[in-house]
Amino acid sequence: MRYRILASLAVVAAAAAVWMGMRSEVAAATAQAPRLEVDPFWPKPLPNHWVIGATIGVGVDGNDNVWIIHRQGSLEDKEKYATWNPKASECCAPAPPVMAFNQAGDLIAHWGGPGTGPVWPSSNHGIDVDHKGNVWIGGNGRGSQPAALAKDESNMGAGRVHDSFVLKFSQSGKFLMQIGQPFASKGSNDIDNLKLPAKTIVDPKTNELYVADGYGNRRVIVFDADTGKYKRHWGAYGNKPDDTQLPPYNPADPPSKQFRTPVHGLALANDGLLYVCDRTNNRIQVFKTDGTYVKEAWVAKATLGDGATFDVALSRDPGQKYLYVADGSNMKVHVLSRDTLEILTTFGDGGRQPGQFYAAHSIATDSKGNVYTTETYRGQRVQKFVYKGLAPVAKKDQGPPWPGRK
Repeated sequence: MRYRILASLAVVAAAAAVWMGMRSEVAAATAQAPRLEVDPFWPKPLPNHWVIGATIGVGVDGNDNVWIIHRQGSLEDKEKYATWNPKASECCAPAPPVMAFNQAGDLIAHWGGPGTGPVWPSSNHGIDVDHKGNVWIGGNGRGSQPAALAKDESNMGAGRVHDSFVLKFSQSGKFLMQIGQPFASKGSNDIDNLKLPAKTIVDPKTNELYVADGYGNRRVIVFDADTGKYKRHWGAYGNKPDDTQLPPYNPADPPSKQFRTPVHGLALANDGLLYVCDRTNNRIQVFKTDGTYVKEAWVAKATLGDGATFDVALSRDPGQKYLYVADGSNMKVHVLSRDTLEILTTFGDGGRQPGQFYAAHSIATDSKGNVYTTETYRGQRVQKFVYKGLAPVAKKDQGPPWPGRK
């Protein structure tokens, strides 16, 4: 009798395991995510033999024009033969650092660089176009002249740094406002200056400017977008930020109570939740707009080096159900459920071809659901991924999303 009972229990357990497995497979098959295809012909070739360098910001304006910012100083000498004296060849020359493209990929605006305003970042970083059409940029340069980024970026903010400000322009490049002053930052609790700010966004409901601040400081800080008046700031978990240098990241350690540098990206949802990229902690922390901590999640937690959470963007469906996370170290984009912060699928891979990445740095979406990425270091480009609607998640890791794939 005892053996018959044990055998019956084993059969029941096996059946339950099979049922659970089938349930998981069905759930995986029915989970949906945005389907995207790279457009290998966007944008169109640039005029004037222009080339772009490390491309470290992308934003979309109210007319679905795509704005990027790049670093002219990151180009090698032989990439700009046409600027030599005497001129060494017909090609090439650095494009202006700020450029805008329409949906067809035409270049419709270009400006920027030293002399544009009272001061210009020594190392451009991040671009955003707010609800009023104003263009915001930051920077992460230590000196008054651009220099190569350190291999270890965790201590870039030590001492006095040049890029302790953000700048506001019109779409034609007219200088409008500056918040902060070069070499003036006093650290993460200085309310007058920034320190190597990585990205800005403006809340259209309140006209408040949120800054991921950044490579030198360990905080989010908020200003009035018209006057530049300080409003509030906070660090990880909504706490007062602390500039104590942290030990190297170890995925086995307890979660860090402070942001690591850089605090690199942020996105604000329509429901008032703010998503912040704590890049080298490989995590996203979620806050209310007053700085109240809500929750966190890790993305590719074992990633070392540059970290996995470079930038974040929201899908454009009414509920903004999905988050796109640019992962510059693992050379891909993760698609997360905004509700659970679970990774649903990823796309991309390391490489130079369309749909691949070399250091996916910044990410943005337009009103049609299309996704735009830029690449830093030697990636030096912007790519467009065309939204094709929702589809069941067939594979966790899709690889390069080429047109016509099944």
